[in-house]
Amino acid sequence: MSLLGVNVAIMERGRILLTKREDFAVWCLPGGAVESGESLAQAAIREAAEETGLQVRLTGLVGVYSRPNWRAGGAHEVLFAAKRIGGELLAGTAETTEAGWFGPNELPEPMFTWHYQRISDALNARRAIARTQNAAWPAGIAIATRQELYEMRDQGRLPMQALVDTFCGRPRPEDDRLEVG
Repeated sequence: MSLLGVNVAIMERGRILLTKREDFAVWCLPGGAVESGESLAQAAIREAAEETGLQVRLTGLVGVYSRPNWRAGGAHEVLFAAKRIGGELLAGTAETTEAGWFGPNELPEPMFTWHYQRISDALNARRAIARTQNAAWPAGIAIATRQELYEMRDQGRLPMQALVDTFCGRPRPEDDRLEVG
């Protein structure tokens, strides 16, 4: 079954807000899965609040990003542009250990491979695009779920560096294809 998720590009003065995940210790856009009974926009607003402490107003649809080789059935995320309208930026939450504002030439490492292009699209004010990003779940590891991945990490069978290498290697140009926009 395909996964459906959202990402949120919260931007201020040419900078974008990124969070560092607690589970893999990598930087990324705030976001997550759409929950039952929730619209895409509601999920984006909820995820932004949960992971950053900020209330946001969605200002546009950057695009739809598909990873058809991710897990069984692929993963599809919708990226919204947003601006802060309230709240206080949290240093950490249940899902994040850090948060910070970054310009286009100062992005932190390590970062999810597929987020580099999404950040570029958001910072360059691209709108209503569709991209396929060929990231496979997870490269070279024979597991089916995120929970199995966590168990391997927690039992020391998969070092954190291997997780980072799996999810954060720089994408090849042929792995990212603009399909609409």
